[in-house]
Amino acid sequence: MTRTQWAAVTAVVLALLFAGAATVVASAGPEPRAETGAEAAPAVDSADAGFARDMSVHHQQAVEMSFIVRDRTEDEEVRRLAYDIANTQANQRGMMLGWLDMWGLPKVVAGVEPMAWMGMPSHGSSHGSSHGAGHGSGQSGPLMPGMATAAQLDELRAASGKRAEILYLRLMTEHHKGGVHMAEGCVDACRPGVERDLAQGMVDAQQSEILLMAELLKKRGAKP
Repeated sequence: MTRTQWAAVTAVVLALLFAGAATVVASAGPEPRAETGAEAAPAVDSADAGFARDMSVHHQQAVEMSFIVRDRTEDEEVRRLAYDIANTQANQRGMMLGWLDMWGLPKVVAGVEPMAWMGMPSHGSSHGSSHGAGHGSGQSGPLMPGMATAAQLDELRAASGKRAEILYLRLMTEHHKGGVHMAEGCVDACRPGVERDLAQGMVDAQQSEILLMAELLKKRGAKP
């Protein structure tokens, strides 16, 4: 075989090899994307977003009540409890609002009643009035379970000493019960992750504080 014939045969073989390789690549399809580990943001009407919005409002009132009683009593037990609740719930509220920012979701959604994400679109306060939390509670319209009314917050502001302690412990007991109910809703409906873990932590901590507040009320000769 001459050099010219050999070169021609070699060119044909190489062409066939390249064609075969191209066919294999084409049949394999595009290369899969590398996993980033980032989850898609939850929808605005999801349990995750609803819990973050509603519990932020619920926590805001707990912080408010705790600051009120701090200035209305000298009792160290109640003041310590109020400080712990205010500090813990302010931090948790900041986390939840931060998640909403990270997800690009609004902190308030017009026309959506509290706890609609739990399939419970309409709630009245457990204390009677169902409108107008006011006084920094961050909620207008129907109140979420456990939230104090504007009149009850005014009563707490006007009280002092043992009377303020009893009012605070009673209001916060009901507030915690409503918070536990909502947190349990997130444990059931939120997607696995840090938010659902936080909700479970709220359930555990607030149930423990309910027991503590029952003991503090008993020491003051009062019932929850």
